[in-house]
Amino acid sequence: GQPLGPRRLSLKPVPKLPDMEAFLREALVQVKKRARGCLAPELCVQAVRAATETPFAEGVRRERELFRLLLSSGQAQALQYAFFAERAVHRWATPGGASWSSAAPQPVRTAAVVGLGTMGRGIVTSLVKANIPVVALEQDLEYLNKGRKAVMLLLEREAMKMEGGAQTLDFHNPARLQFTVDFDLLHDVDLVIEAVFENMALKKEIFHKLSKICKPGALLCTNTSALNIDEIASATSRPQQVIGTHFFSPAHVMRLLEIIYGRHTSPTAIATAMQLAKTLKKVGVVVGNCFGFVGNRMMFPYIQQAVFLLEEGSRPEAVDQVLEDFGFKIGPFRMSDLAGLDVGWRSRKDQGLTGPSLPAGTPARQRHGQRYSPLPDLLCEQGRFGQKTGQGWYQYEKAGGRTATPDPWLHHFLSQYRDTHGIKTRFIDQEEILERCLFSLINEGFAILAEGIASGPEHLD
Repeated sequence: GQPLGPRRLSLKPVPKLPDMEAFLREALVQVKKRARGCLAPELCVQAVRAATETPFAEGVRRERELFRLLLSSGQAQALQYAFFAERAVHRWATPGGASWSSAAPQPVRTAAVVGLGTMGRGIVTSLVKANIPVVALEQDLEYLNKGRKAVMLLLEREAMKMEGGAQTLDFHNPARLQFTVDFDLLHDVDLVIEAVFENMALKKEIFHKLSKICKPGALLCTNTSALNIDEIASATSRPQQVIGTHFFSPAHVMRLLEIIYGRHTSPTAIATAMQLAKTLKKVGVVVGNCFGFVGNRMMFPYIQQAVFLLEEGSRPEAVDQVLEDFGFKIGPFRMSDLAGLDVGWRSRKDQGLTGPSLPAGTPARQRHGQRYSPLPDLLCEQGRFGQKTGQGWYQYEKAGGRTATPDPWLHHFLSQYRDTHGIKTRFIDQEEILERCLFSLINEGFAILAEGIASGPEHLD
């Protein structure tokens, strides 16, 4: 029985803040920081500003203008493309003729994870969150206890986030999560994910063991980020059951799961790994087997160009700034420090690109007739592995610190390096940084498509 007049939002006065201008300015700064390179959130702030400063009809008109601007923008097209690309990757196919439409997954009722380093811990957490009972295995009690502590901490954090939700994490129950050093406890699991560090001999030894202990139908997965799936599978009596499941760090947060089939991997194994990705609420992408697969293979030339830019006169903070302003969450040098420089160093030593196995007389800045930069190797030789040691491309407040600050030692080191190799320092502008890093990514993408490692551009994107 009340008149509706005063209930109309459009007729209500806009509450005035004493410092409206400062408040809106601060809001814009916050939004720009959170949504770097993204148009829409900034224009939303402009729409809110129009609502506070102009009469209702005019505010609505301004909002429509801003919306039209976004509707026809390249970013809107790109976001729509990404949305559909993410759905398109469910429809996988291999050159051998296997595909999503004809392969059926096996059920995964129980799983095991071998190795409780950074990756293993995140993978265990993902499985527990997805309600799959897990057996977590380490080589000895010391590592097992260290791993158990870290996993429990991760799960407690996840449980806090989920509080008040329908699902609770029952991770103290040994029927849901069990820690062990005994391989024989894996005899009945449906799927094992190996997450030990990147060493072929070690991985083959583990797969040989798994092949003997696990039940015949069990799927044997490796979380390798670059090693040959066929060579790992050769250590087993069932190469058709071996598949790569490459999680990205931190594994319980990152949504991408790269699924790599080998020469003998069965369509059922691929379908099962894809189903697992879905259960873990991750985006599974099926790709072929080559060094670095798709994710890391595309990173190599991107990081390489970034390092070449330093050789020629740029600085880590300048390169990172340009790529972060463009829209990357984190630039190549901050990313390297976060991941640990020693990971790539170990891989390059295994490939004979640096270290004791490098043939005498190899030029410092050439490998196999191609340009090469020893800069990352030199930093590792100084014990600078990134955040974990408190120094890498940046310096940090302490070992394990998170706040990157430019390092005068590194700037001095770079100028000495240029002098040693007779490289003339030049000014490198933002455009060149952006083009060299991004075009090398794009070119590698085309090479991957040309070789049939990925079955379509959506899989890369």
